[in-house]
Amino acid sequence: MASGPVNEETNKGSMWELDQNLDQPMDEEAGRLRNMYREKKFSSILVMRLAFQSLGVVFGDLGTSPLYVFYNTFPHGVEDAEDIIGALSLIIYSLTLIPLLKYVFVVLRANDNGQGGTFALYSLLCRHAKVNTIPNQHRTDEQLTTYSRQTYDENSLSGKFKRWLESHAYKKNALLILVLVGTCMAIGDGILTPVISVLSASGGIKVDHPKMSNDVVVLVAVVILVGLFSMQHYGTDKVGWLFAPIVLLWFLLIGVIGALNIWKYDSSVLKAFSPVYIYRYLRRGKRDSWVSLGGILLSITGTEALFADLCHFPVLAVQIAFTTIVFPCLLLAYTGQAAYIICNPGHVSDAFYRSIPDGIYWPMFIIATAAAIVSSQATISATFSIIKQALALGCFPRVKVVHTSRKFLGQIYIPDINWVLMILCIAVTAGFKNQSQIGNAYGTAVVIVMVVTTFLMIPIMLLVWRSHWILVAIFTALSLLVEVPYLSAVLFKIGQGGWVPLVIAAAFLIIMYVWHYGTVKRYEFEMHSKVSMAWILGLGPSLGLVRVPGIGFVYTELASGVPHIFSHFITNLPAIHSVVVFVCVKYLPVYTVPIEERFLVKRIGPKNFHMFRCVARYGYKDLHKKDDDFEKMLFDSLSLHVRLESMMEGYSDSEEYSLFGQHMEKSIDLTSTENGNENTIYSNVDLSYASSCDLIQPAQSQGSSLVRSSGQTSQTTGTELEFLNRCKEAGVVHILGNTIVRARRESGFAKKIAVDYIYAFLRRICRENSVIFNVPHESLLNSLVMHRKAGVGAAHEPCVFTVSRNL
Repeated sequence: MASGPVNEETNKGSMWELDQNLDQPMDEEAGRLRNMYREKKFSSILVMRLAFQSLGVVFGDLGTSPLYVFYNTFPHGVEDAEDIIGALSLIIYSLTLIPLLKYVFVVLRANDNGQGGTFALYSLLCRHAKVNTIPNQHRTDEQLTTYSRQTYDENSLSGKFKRWLESHAYKKNALLILVLVGTCMAIGDGILTPVISVLSASGGIKVDHPKMSNDVVVLVAVVILVGLFSMQHYGTDKVGWLFAPIVLLWFLLIGVIGALNIWKYDSSVLKAFSPVYIYRYLRRGKRDSWVSLGGILLSITGTEALFADLCHFPVLAVQIAFTTIVFPCLLLAYTGQAAYIICNPGHVSDAFYRSIPDGIYWPMFIIATAAAIVSSQATISATFSIIKQALALGCFPRVKVVHTSRKFLGQIYIPDINWVLMILCIAVTAGFKNQSQIGNAYGTAVVIVMVVTTFLMIPIMLLVWRSHWILVAIFTALSLLVEVPYLSAVLFKIGQGGWVPLVIAAAFLIIMYVWHYGTVKRYEFEMHSKVSMAWILGLGPSLGLVRVPGIGFVYTELASGVPHIFSHFITNLPAIHSVVVFVCVKYLPVYTVPIEERFLVKRIGPKNFHMFRCVARYGYKDLHKKDDDFEKMLFDSLSLHVRLESMMEGYSDSEEYSLFGQHMEKSIDLTSTENGNENTIYSNVDLSYASSCDLIQPAQSQGSSLVRSSGQTSQTTGTELEFLNRCKEAGVVHILGNTIVRARRESGFAKKIAVDYIYAFLRRICRENSVIFNVPHESLLNSLVMHRKAGVGAAHEPCVFTVSRNL
């Protein structure tokens, strides 16, 4: 199929240059939309309100850790009071270094315009370096008001690191896998947090009724979990206002009870604020003390959800809530529990409930149960946010996403994921029934997410912040100084429940990576098999068919060139619509694309061909709401372009294209006479166009302009608008091409399983594009094309072509 370097250079002659002029990038159209959007600021009153509301969504998980930390640290009891002091010292400095210093004051600043989580960090890197594995971006995307990036000196550390990161494909894939691992572990965290929080809170029943069966506690926990997941469709906004007062009361109570226990039992526990006791604790216990780090790790669980849930609230609101309420109350709670355990070492398994004064025990039990529900809400909300980001960046199958708040765009609900999480939570709760084993599993998921975040922050600090390498080294060293010991400790507990998040994460990792792999291969096929514009225009204004009244929206993943599926329509259908619009819907590594800048429209070819291209751009936070009429937005953008086109000063695109069309027809006729083989001509044109698809040139200004009189312009514009309206009234058809991919026969066993079974199954169960874009079912025309592939550079063999009309 390849013709060699000489033939490629020959093909890159006048025909290739003509193709570029016929289908130029949308630099000019994108430039018109620049600076039309500004992100609104949050007022002081709104920030305080959101700081209060963030307690009910972001900090529930971190706040309920006192329920189970000391029990999981000392599951076999306490032998020496100094061990309690050492463990408390570790808790104090872990809370200070990880949640406070690392996340609240550093990592939260790495948000993508208010969006948090591993995929937000990845989107930042995709904008500042060419590491996106789906090459569907163009320089026009960089003109978005929400698209920010840096330029680097080639000799600077940032410039050298950028070139190193972009130099090989395996580095891009390694970065993607690192992001997916962190994402999958965060999803596992979203499953285990509700389990351990609710089960620990329900365990308070046995304190007052020690003969009660453990099955009753598990049953109560399951009922609470079912109720929690059933409330998710109300949305974060309503749930946050419901839970925020509960969590605020929870923090105040555990802080007051902790201070009371310090005064009542043993105030000498305050010496734990000296880091010397950390060294003594680890030296004295050696292996046992090291393994107990897995329990102490649970004191900082919820920190990763704090960053992932950032999309629901501004950074300042989260910082205010943590520094004024969460952090001091947690220090008091852990210190008070330590003072109680020193005086009552036999009560370590249920120290939290036993340290509560008798008069407020049952009210505190109710509040603890409610707070445990809230902690589950934090990770559930974070899971929804992570899945939405992964979906937008091509790493998760299409699922239904519901926007639950008119005020805050980031607050979402995903029904399918919600019920999957509920089923897995119930399975883990009923399967283990052991708080210690669940705690081991929980710690494994949490620490891996933290380590992934640390490694992702290194390129963020170098490329986005341009930090000095010494600052990067200090941040990395301090983070790993805490996280690596915790990671090594949880590895000792893999066989005691730590395998659970690994299995869950592995399942989600396979789903996400296979889906991303299939998406990339489909896009590569579309790129390599797209049809040359010169060939299309060589068919003439009728495209070799009967042009019937109506508008045909042809959906494609390509932002330039004619999709391969369109050639199937031309060769298999007797007619085509009077107006043809190639619609490309693509997601960009930005949090949102303003509606004013969302649609780019450009005419393709001469005016009498009535062919247009429309690129609809979305960010990973943007949603296709049910009340949005996607068809109407497309038509309005098309009409607006026709009006703006007539107002362009200097020259008329249509007359320029007519000149190119005449030159193209002469070139084709000449080539036909020379070669005498029409099929060969089209193949050569196609090959030259495909081989140069990445070498898109900017629109060149013409030396001489063709200016029409204002009266003629108005008349022409009015005539074309009337034509478009008549076509719309005649009918609109949405043409969707579905490419089904199959592994080649000689492909390896793993690839066949991944492509033919896993990816094919995911494609069958995911939502259709017609549903996502709210395409009217009666106006949908589906096409199915099957292709076999093995990998990059593999041949694509068309197998089946069918067309069906859904009525």
